[in-house]
Amino acid sequence: MHLFLSKEQEEIRMSVREFAEQIIAPEAGRLDEEELFSEELTKKMGQRGYLGMIAPKEYGGQGLDTLSYIIAVEELSRVDSSQAATVVAHNSLGLVPIIEYGTQEQKDYFLPKLTSGDYIWGFGLTEENAGSDARGTETTAVRDGDNWIINGSKRYITNGSTSMTLGVTLQVMTTNQNGDNKLTTILVENGTEGYTAERMLGKMMWRAADTAHLTFENCKVPYSNLLGSEGQGARYMLRTLDGGRLSVAAMGLGLAQGAFEMALQHAKTRKQFGTVIGRNQAISFKLADMSMKLELARNTLYNACILKDRGMPFSREAAMAKLYTSEIAREIADEAVQIFGGSGLFKNNPIERFYRDQRLLQIGEGTSEILRLVIARGLGL
Repeated sequence: MHLFLSKEQEEIRMSVREFAEQIIAPEAGRLDEEELFSEELTKKMGQRGYLGMIAPKEYGGQGLDTLSYIIAVEELSRVDSSQAATVVAHNSLGLVPIIEYGTQEQKDYFLPKLTSGDYIWGFGLTEENAGSDARGTETTAVRDGDNWIINGSKRYITNGSTSMTLGVTLQVMTTNQNGDNKLTTILVENGTEGYTAERMLGKMMWRAADTAHLTFENCKVPYSNLLGSEGQGARYMLRTLDGGRLSVAAMGLGLAQGAFEMALQHAKTRKQFGTVIGRNQAISFKLADMSMKLELARNTLYNACILKDRGMPFSREAAMAKLYTSEIAREIADEAVQIFGGSGLFKNNPIERFYRDQRLLQIGEGTSEILRLVIARGLGL
């Protein structure tokens, strides 16, 4: 039992671990190979409450604290990053902005659907010229009476084009009465005329998670779909990403834990030169370093979660956690493949999938370079 965790949190860990090992693991390799988003698996996760973990109970959610949610993400990622990505994008990027900034009418309309397990939601930020620099957003929304007219496109949007997608929170550029361009967030439902979503295929990683290209051509949505206040989109996005970084950090931690466990088991059973390879100092030291990095990463991440749950500033700590876990995920996955040797290079070995899946972690939810900038600014630099 981890020092930071309650009995209830440990029970969440074991429950999610059992589900991941028994239900997700048998399908993970096939879904990755065929690049399939599984509605069946997603709905099973929904039935377990994974699509409403952080939503208030009054809207059908579980009302979990941040640390409990992060533990669940960690356990999903220990088995399959694709399914974890679906859960993370829906909870951290989909639900949170509506919970935090939605009107009562928006919450009453959207949240019960999004916690039911039947639908998922996306967050439309990235464009060809906008990502780390959100000010490069070129998708526009112009007010026309009681409506917004949206034009532009988004790419790399998780949960954007599935049969379960209810819609997206869209970041757009609007112009205020003074002629100033400001970032604004608008809720856009799937099926709205002028809104099309196309799945992006050919990914190296998270191949069983949905990634979409979204296009908006004179897409008309009600003005009441404005999320929060006009011109406050940058602030909403940054606050959402702070929390989202914790969940992506949990993905890095979980992936690293899974890779370590596979490598450790292999080192205890694979024999060379008359003994198991784990008895060789070169291998045992690799595993010792992996164990140390996992301990440090888990403590760093859990500390940031506790700060958030206590209502304390956590932006810098979230950046540290996401940066460190993504870096050690890369290091541990790479060393795990080295321990497996040639067998780790074939698709019938799960470590090959883990090696590919970790690569996004240094890019998504803030690149490693941007996170170092966030940390440096936290130091007053």
